[in-house]
Amino acid sequence: MPTFQYEALNDAGKPQKGTISASTSEEAISRIRSQGLFPTSVREQKAKAKKGKGGKQEKSAKSGQKKAGDIEITIPGLDGVSQKQLTTFTRQLSTLQDAGLPILRSIDILHAQQKAGKLKRTLGGVYEDVSSGSSLSDAMGKHPGVFDTLFTKMIAAGEIGGVLDLILKRLAEFLEKAEKLKRRIKGALTYPISVILIAAVIVLAIMIFIIPSFMSIFEDFDAEMPALTIFLMNASAWLAGPILAWLGADAPPDQVIPGVVWVCFTPFIAYFALKVIRMTNIGKATTDWLMLKMPVVGGIARASIIARFTRTLGTLIHAGVPILDAITITSETAGNYIYAKALMGVHDSVKQGDSFSEPLRKAKVCDSLVTNMLDVGEETGDLDKMLIRIADDYDEQVDVAVASLTSLLEPVMIVVLGGIVGTIVIAMFLPMVALMQAVM
Repeated sequence: MPTFQYEALNDAGKPQKGTISASTSEEAISRIRSQGLFPTSVREQKAKAKKGKGGKQEKSAKSGQKKAGDIEITIPGLDGVSQKQLTTFTRQLSTLQDAGLPILRSIDILHAQQKAGKLKRTLGGVYEDVSSGSSLSDAMGKHPGVFDTLFTKMIAAGEIGGVLDLILKRLAEFLEKAEKLKRRIKGALTYPISVILIAAVIVLAIMIFIIPSFMSIFEDFDAEMPALTIFLMNASAWLAGPILAWLGADAPPDQVIPGVVWVCFTPFIAYFALKVIRMTNIGKATTDWLMLKMPVVGGIARASIIARFTRTLGTLIHAGVPILDAITITSETAGNYIYAKALMGVHDSVKQGDSFSEPLRKAKVCDSLVTNMLDVGEETGDLDKMLIRIADDYDEQVDVAVASLTSLLEPVMIVVLGGIVGTIVIAMFLPMVALMQAVM
């Protein structure tokens, strides 16, 4: 029978250490509590000899890790763990723990199921650390690129309270809801983005390959062309540039890079410029403030951020994480500088013994409905439940807002694209009308 080392507090709050024999960590925690102690850390002692069934199990995990390492090909920048992978792993680990399997056996099973990659290597390292006597939260904390602070803090709370299976279940539900909301937003934006990209390619093709054909026709006639036609022809010449020269056509000799290259690379240049700007706190504050002030999109972003931080905070408090630590973790994962700063104001307020909702009300980052519900949650002692309720309400608001935005974008895109194509057609046919009138 395995032997567990434990650290616990007695009724007087004094720390005590010792060992106890039990079949599982859950049984060990139960026995420690039956002695009138509150366990704060329970770890299985490392076996001196790794023989028999236990040694065979550990050997399988090690050999699996080595085998994966032999065939793995790591591609820099592409070797990572997606949110979907982490969500699936958490749900599977929750199911195994709920079935009563020891944590080492659960990790070994999930390690063997994983495809070669970062998550498989990470689980191999976690298995080694836990089998050596480390707690699961400490072992996961050594891999911040896979398990963030939110994840490890909740695992630690589950270990201390002896309710790791329940914590894993809540953590899996939290990650699944976050992933579901992310998929909804991506799915709603896929159609309009695809239409815009295809339309942009078609318009560029017209400007580069079709407009120059009309230009050669107009140059043969000595007639004054409308300003709209001249503007369109100049834009076409700038976009095409040396491209036409490569195809055997004439092009302005002073152009080195065609304008279409600048058009195609502008989004990438803007993206990297935004990344550089957001490296500073001033840049983060400015860009996040501007995003929240944008029409339509700002409202969706605000609702999404409120849903995210209230669900995160509610889940952490419900898991037993101390409220000050929970607020700090939530501010770090808020995803918006303005809200992160407001949450740190809440942290300072709670630390001084003041209310939770008042700093949010003064920061004016949440609606009065949110702060009023938080007031009720504080008074009734159900702050965690109220936070989850707020998150559910704002998730629904985001769904409705995204669906409305998608419905609005469809007619807007039709009008804009029709206007662009119509302008090109008019600009090309106006000179023809003038030439026909001159001939007649």
